[in-house]
Amino acid sequence: MSVSLFDGFLTTPEMIAVFDDGAVVHAMFRFEETLARAQAANGLIPESAARAIAGVCMAPLYDIPALVHASRRAGSLAIPLVKELTAAVALYDKEASTFVHWGSTSQDVIDTAMVLVTREALALLDGGLERLSASLLDLAERHAGTPVLARTLMQPAQVTSFGFKAALWAGSLVRARAQLQAAAGRALQLQLGGAVGTRSVLGAQGAAVAQHMAAELGLGCPTVAWHTQRDEWVRLGLEVAVLTGSLGKIATDLALMAQGEIGELAEPGGAGRGGSSAMPHKRNPVAAMIALAASSRTPQVAASLLGAMGQQHERGLGNWQAELAEWPGLFLSAHGALAALNEAIAGLQVDAGRMRANIDSLKGLVFGEAVAACLAGVIGRPAAHAMVEELSRTAVSSGRHLADVASSAIESDPRLQGRIDRERWQSLFDPAAAAEPAGALAHGLLRELRQACQTHTEDNQQ
Repeated sequence: MSVSLFDGFLTTPEMIAVFDDGAVVHAMFRFEETLARAQAANGLIPESAARAIAGVCMAPLYDIPALVHASRRAGSLAIPLVKELTAAVALYDKEASTFVHWGSTSQDVIDTAMVLVTREALALLDGGLERLSASLLDLAERHAGTPVLARTLMQPAQVTSFGFKAALWAGSLVRARAQLQAAAGRALQLQLGGAVGTRSVLGAQGAAVAQHMAAELGLGCPTVAWHTQRDEWVRLGLEVAVLTGSLGKIATDLALMAQGEIGELAEPGGAGRGGSSAMPHKRNPVAAMIALAASSRTPQVAASLLGAMGQQHERGLGNWQAELAEWPGLFLSAHGALAALNEAIAGLQVDAGRMRANIDSLKGLVFGEAVAACLAGVIGRPAAHAMVEELSRTAVSSGRHLADVASSAIESDPRLQGRIDRERWQSLFDPAAAAEPAGALAHGLLRELRQACQTHTEDNQQ
């Protein structure tokens, strides 16, 4: 397929090649060759005819741009392809040419071809997911105890650990791999129904032909055709969309943490990477940018797939064609985002000192909930909450640390004097101690996610 300059910027050459015109046409010829072999094996056409057909089912023999051009007038790429294939077979065996595409229909060959190339696209996604998940899990392991600000509603909230944050990123990707594998198992199926989905021309041998084809192509064999029942196919596409959304979430956090004012993370640098045409000092997060662009485009593509599901009767008019046109875009965006983030995470620069400095700059305010919980044990939760609210306002207005303001208040409050454990009190304002619950969660989550990755690898090897 051809993509625009700006589309190409947001994806990878490998994924473009998967959906290239030549790749799709090659997959269509694989269908026609396999159909002929299966029909011969079940006595529907002569063995000699199957050999003659298979002998010319090779994409390089044909003028692919001419086929694509003719498809616009014919309404389907299959129509000029079958016409040219029939003519090619007739050059060697006139009788064999009468069996080309026997008992099949245009949607059978095109849908099956799209299934075949989509399988290749999914393999690319899975490889990228495996690498990115592993990198994030390693990152989470290294920084399980590294304190960092958690932010809610774009404001500092409490202290968490960077490792826990990275483990959460990884979790979404590990789940995406599992969901894609499950959805692919249901959706990557042969399409063979003939004119209206009944395989009527194939007669009693229809099921056997389909089973033979599915086995040879390594696809699932549905009981009936799915010409206008696109639910499992669309679910697969939507899983790719959800993956891209998860990649967008990771990119969002990377971009925000890489802002100059925050400075906690930085994408890998290097000559020509992330520069500015006007400002030499800039270091733009280009990987995050690509992933965010992909995730912002994907919802519209997913909506188009859903909108095309209301297909008319036994063959869609316009909506199936719209689905075909939108389908590659999901994979182009997802793989572009994956490749960009793999590069970013592999060389990600983590500034633990800056993370600590950002915590310290808030002068203890992010420990307010812990302070309130400590005081609540003596004066009750409502009174403690109200007291810490007032203490926080005083700390902000005076520019003092919350620990100093609160300590002064405790010493002057008869309800609290001598009733607060000094060692526990000091630990409330220790960022490392505050990050410990998140670190513990990170270690538990890492064990779970690594086991899930191992299970997925073993399933793929079976």
